[in-house]
Amino acid sequence: MQSRYGSDRSSTLPASDRRPAPFARQDVTLREGYHSPQVEVDVRLNTNECPEPPPEEYLAELAEIARHLDANRYPDRQASALGTALADHHGVSPGQVFCANGSNEVLQCLLLAFGGAGRAALVFEPTYALHSHIARLTATDVLTGERDDRFAVDEDRALEVIAEHRPDVVFLCSPNNPTGNSEPRATVEAIARAAPGLVVVDEAYAQFSPWSATELLESFGNLVVVRTFSKTWALAALRLGYLLADPKVVEACSSVVLPYHLDSFKQEAGIAALRYDQAMRERVARLAEERGRVVAGLSALLLDVWPSDANFILFRPRDVDSQRVWQGLVDRSVLIRDVSGFPKLEGCLRVTIGTPEENTRFLEALGDVLGEVAGH
Repeated sequence: MQSRYGSDRSSTLPASDRRPAPFARQDVTLREGYHSPQVEVDVRLNTNECPEPPPEEYLAELAEIARHLDANRYPDRQASALGTALADHHGVSPGQVFCANGSNEVLQCLLLAFGGAGRAALVFEPTYALHSHIARLTATDVLTGERDDRFAVDEDRALEVIAEHRPDVVFLCSPNNPTGNSEPRATVEAIARAAPGLVVVDEAYAQFSPWSATELLESFGNLVVVRTFSKTWALAALRLGYLLADPKVVEACSSVVLPYHLDSFKQEAGIAALRYDQAMRERVARLAEERGRVVAGLSALLLDVWPSDANFILFRPRDVDSQRVWQGLVDRSVLIRDVSGFPKLEGCLRVTIGTPEENTRFLEALGDVLGEVAGH
């Protein structure tokens, strides 16, 4: 049969003559994409999501937004209304706000604009894996700095690395994922003062933290604060994030992002979410209270537990194989995150704070698993 291009030769070629698919870049194929294992369980506490849905009133607003959406029209390319709403929320100018599809696309735009071949990004391991992962995908060299025994950035060593290597981008994660600790204000100030390029403070869990780097934006034009709606706003399914920075940084990100990247529904959903700020704060307070209960429960089981300023807790079983503990929990239909493969986190696990019922189920299952593993 003739194709509309006048030949059907491609459909009759023997397999031996078939043209092979081209090879992807080697630096991409050598790296596994970031993901969290998903298995069917009753209690899912491995991805730091908010366990509570948004208020019913907000969900009703989303339905109205969808109903009245001009689906046949392209969205506002600059997300102007959302940027203005976020600027009002944070007390900055609209020109200091850049919005994208989740904080990961924000990070990607920053690295496309300020990273790339011949440039370098500095991270402090263990930390959020996407900082180094996206850097490498954008052909940005990755430098690694030191953290101390409490997983705080070693300020003196950080300043030495910055002075020696002059990185174009420095990533700080505060509170840090997966360890949960916030960086002291003095450390962020010292690094922002010394860095020759951008200092990006990833604040995905900022509402749990005792302070925010947004307080330093007026003092440092090279400072960028990255936020997300995924965690405390309980909107992980929408994939909406943003940054606050000097207008020149915003302009640079706008120049590398794809046209019409942020859909109209998402823009309106973000604006509506900001009207439920009090509900968000109450949700954070409930999660913080539950976090205290889970910390106490983990400590009672004689585990190593690290302080957390986020909605998750890093812990380590003593004298027990952490992977057996992880699997034992899965066998009891409870899923947490195995982070033992992260730098400096050998034997460590991370649990997200869930609902009171989920947290109780986790602690009871963990007690059973530890008893079972120790018995063998």
